[in-house]
Amino acid sequence: MLTKMNFWSRIQINLGESFFYLLPHVFFAYTLMYWVVPKMVITAKYFLAIVAVVILIVVTAGLSAFISIVVVESLRERYFEQYAGIVKGSVKTPYNIMIYMALLSGLRGSITIGGLAASIKLMKHFYEKQQQALLLGQQKAVAELQSLKAQLHPHFLFNTLNNIYSHAQDIAPLAADMLLRLSALLRYMLYSCSNQLVPLEQEVSMMMEYIELEKIRYGNQLEISIQSPPNYHDLLIAPLLILPFIENSFKHGTSGMLDKPWINIHISLKHNLMQLKLINGKANVQVEKTGGIGIGNVRRRLSLLYPGRHELTIIEEDELYIVNLSITLTASQTGEANAQLTYQTQAYAGI
Repeated sequence: MLTKMNFWSRIQINLGESFFYLLPHVFFAYTLMYWVVPKMVITAKYFLAIVAVVILIVVTAGLSAFISIVVVESLRERYFEQYAGIVKGSVKTPYNIMIYMALLSGLRGSITIGGLAASIKLMKHFYEKQQQALLLGQQKAVAELQSLKAQLHPHFLFNTLNNIYSHAQDIAPLAADMLLRLSALLRYMLYSCSNQLVPLEQEVSMMMEYIELEKIRYGNQLEISIQSPPNYHDLLIAPLLILPFIENSFKHGTSGMLDKPWINIHISLKHNLMQLKLINGKANVQVEKTGGIGIGNVRRRLSLLYPGRHELTIIEEDELYIVNLSITLTASQTGEANAQLTYQTQAYAGI
């Protein structure tokens, strides 16, 4: 019947029908882009993705066929009432052929729209991953440049510390011990922190060195409780993720307390999940804070290095400061972490 009508009348009818056919395809495209691709394809659940796509194609084709037979055909009949002469001489298409053609048209349209939608979503995903990798690379380059600036003649620095340590051993043994611990921290920050990952045991060991330095400063006034696992199972962690929280607890917590400062540190492991719970007391007064980039830097590094694999909550109350950090870590190759740890331990044996 459409072939017997003029061009503009056919355009008018087809535009109206296209709007109804668009609805199931929009449903298919959005379901594919915001459910199948991110939940199944990107997470490598390929079998579920194939099943979901097949079901969606069949459902979309069925909806298109339903719209064609029930909605569009009904609208056509009403529209053609004004063209009685054309309708009178026309032969109506058999019902089974109408169903077959409607399903075939719906399948063709859903496959085309689905392919376009999936391509757009995947290209966007890979573009965002590429931009994230570029950003991480830029931040790493900036961090390396800052590290290089901070490493001005480290050999001279350690030789000087060694000379001071040798002279202080007999005159001021406590100062010599502080120099030894400071040297271990400096070596870790200058050399180990250039690696993307370090053994978790080494990171905790440096945390202990820092705490020992602070204990010397506070003397018997500081009350500290530390619980850590006996075995770290060769787990690896990005360097300097734990230490800033410890440093912050001393800087903004115990240093501002007038009476009996205290800190509670609990580190636990459950398979590859590391959980850090840090609680420290703080003075119930407003203390002016300077800097403050340490924790912000750690937050940003966690979001870049452990996306979807960490959880950080910080609670600040009147007299308490609580940090809860959970990270899903990776395990090293057999013996790799132990070998690196042994090497670093030997390096720390002397200044």
